[in-house]
Amino acid sequence: MTIGTTVLGYPRIGPDRELKRALERYWAGKIDEAALLAVGRELRRRTWLDLRDAGLDSIPSNTFSHYDHVLDTAELFGVLPARPGLSPLDTYFAAARGVQDAPALEMTKWFDTNYHYLVPELGPDTEFTLAGTKPLDEYREARALGIETRPVLVGPVTFLLLSKGIGGFRPLDLLDALLPRYADLLARLHDEGVEWVQLDEPAFAADRTEAELNALIRAYHWLGKTSARPKLLVAGYFGGLGRGLGVLARSPVDALAVDLVSDESFVDAVAAEPALRDKELLAGVVDGRNVWRTDPQRALSRAATLLGVAKSVSVSTSCSLLHVPYDVSREDLHPRLASWLSFARQKVDEVVLLGRALRGESPDLTAARAAVADRASAAELADSSVRDRLAALPDVGRAPYAERAAAQAALGLPPLPTTTIGSFPQTPDVRRARAAHRAGTLDDAGYIAAMRAEVERVIRLQEELGLDVLVHGEPERNDMVQYFAEQLTGFAATAHGWVQSYGSRCVRPPILYGDVSRPAPMTVEWARYAQGLTAKPVKGMLTGPVTILAWSFVRDDQPLGETARQVALAIRDEVHDLEAAGIRVVQVDEPALRELLPLRARAHRAYFDWAVSAFRLATSGIADATQIHTHMCYSEFGEVLPAIDALDADVTSIEAARSKMEVLTDLNAGGFGRGVGPGVYDIHSPRVPSASEVGALLRTAVGAVPASRVWVNPDCGLKTRGYAEVEPALRNLVAAAREVRAELD
Repeated sequence: MTIGTTVLGYPRIGPDRELKRALERYWAGKIDEAALLAVGRELRRRTWLDLRDAGLDSIPSNTFSHYDHVLDTAELFGVLPARPGLSPLDTYFAAARGVQDAPALEMTKWFDTNYHYLVPELGPDTEFTLAGTKPLDEYREARALGIETRPVLVGPVTFLLLSKGIGGFRPLDLLDALLPRYADLLARLHDEGVEWVQLDEPAFAADRTEAELNALIRAYHWLGKTSARPKLLVAGYFGGLGRGLGVLARSPVDALAVDLVSDESFVDAVAAEPALRDKELLAGVVDGRNVWRTDPQRALSRAATLLGVAKSVSVSTSCSLLHVPYDVSREDLHPRLASWLSFARQKVDEVVLLGRALRGESPDLTAARAAVADRASAAELADSSVRDRLAALPDVGRAPYAERAAAQAALGLPPLPTTTIGSFPQTPDVRRARAAHRAGTLDDAGYIAAMRAEVERVIRLQEELGLDVLVHGEPERNDMVQYFAEQLTGFAATAHGWVQSYGSRCVRPPILYGDVSRPAPMTVEWARYAQGLTAKPVKGMLTGPVTILAWSFVRDDQPLGETARQVALAIRDEVHDLEAAGIRVVQVDEPALRELLPLRARAHRAYFDWAVSAFRLATSGIADATQIHTHMCYSEFGEVLPAIDALDADVTSIEAARSKMEVLTDLNAGGFGRGVGPGVYDIHSPRVPSASEVGALLRTAVGAVPASRVWVNPDCGLKTRGYAEVEPALRNLVAAAREVRAELD
């Protein structure tokens, strides 16, 4: 049997974030393991039934996770760090979140998405075992409902390429040790009656070395020739597979899934590959990463090009639907905008309809065609005033860093100045006040009073802790992108459009559908109020243009660089108003700079050109004495160091705690010569670092970077933590900074 119409994965957090709430209750000790597992079972049941009822020919399983699918793979093959005394489930969570006496695994972005995965740590002594049964257990769950599923696994080569070698070890050298364990799992699934297994190899959407391509050859010739196995579908997504296409087409696997959305030109390479003629081909023509309705004519044209190239061609999503919200029908959006959109549930329907059309049936595609045409003809999405301002704006650069640093000495900061990244914990009282204001039960005056009281409390706490540069804590903000999107034209916010970022952390990416402008100041009054409470400098806190794009569902009808300039112009207006209000330090965060980096090196220069230009536009035209900070977190930074340098921020704070300051070596090698704040406190873990632990990291930092340029800060904002963790951690951070500062004298 062929696979037929399918999706490569589905959201797993729950339409109402049921898993998030269950996880956090479990971690807080409010429910037991059985209750948490029951929530997962119910979410899986509802997903499988929904996908069956939608009419898909093949339904994936093992796409659910209690935290992260790469972490699941590490657990499956027995390579999680041991945590004596903990249950298997708590050992799993300890690897993800850390425990007081052991830090968590590193966390970084899943290719060029805003999803974070946990990085397995492998060394020469690593031994793989088939330690888990999750894929088999979930297959059995679905079969008990009368639903046959296709278990999905991270492919062996991608798993090793995403892992971290201990002490310079190359994880790919473990391939020959890992493949027998995959074969053991495939044999167990075969014996259970599983017909198809999906192995995901997205690593080959990026540039790969000859050795890595040889590993792909070895892996799939080895697995493909095993006798007791289900049929193998290998999925490549987030771009074209490059030379990996020929490798997989010539291997003894049974089907390939290809992404024809991220790189539309890849369809030509697929059409020209003769070795596909004995395989099933899944044409990924429904976008799994953005929310715009599929143009049926374009999608069918791409899929139809491949008819005759392979044994059979079916329709699928370009990648897992993990990256989009559940259901647009739940949203209270303008009907015209809503008609242009497609969330996960609607994308399943698109796959089914396009699959029927590709088979020669005549499904009704009238509504889809009309919506696509209506959006394309919506002239009101363009704002001539924004475009005219950008065309007339002079290219204004800032003075050399040495001149700016001299002017900024007026801030009067000590060596190793301490600060935080921006947000402070959002207490239940803060969340209740925001919810009441949103619901109309708390008027504007009452809301402002509640938020001002929280700002004052946060300022007084920071003064008492002894921090040097303060923040107002951001109690009024729901999210670092959504907050701004709700105040800019050209954006729409959702009520239920949650997408998993990592673990229990979910975001609601706004929808960027038209030209962007700033009708009024967005943060100025909050910053002005906070600065009026203290003699210490208070940072204005803004999100940068690249990150606003990366964490939104962006328009696809114009180049990203053009949209970025529009957002940058709006942020520039805010920077200037903050400066006029007496704010002497402004942070423009760009944590997504690495995330949007194209996976192929040939596209890097064009990306750097517009991304750097947008940031420099947003921070241009201000006085030398105004200090510009930026912040980045949880990415592999090596490839973007030239761009980080080119941003020309006065201070760059960067994630470094989990990686033990490894990023500083790269910064030094790149000649980075401005202020840097390598994070010394991992806020994505509930553990409280001791002063000695923070001090050790800080000493490593000042050993790698001149102390005159080092700042002391956490890895990221504190919004998701509680004050019971934050206060002692910040006390230890300040104590460590003072101790190391004294050693400099």
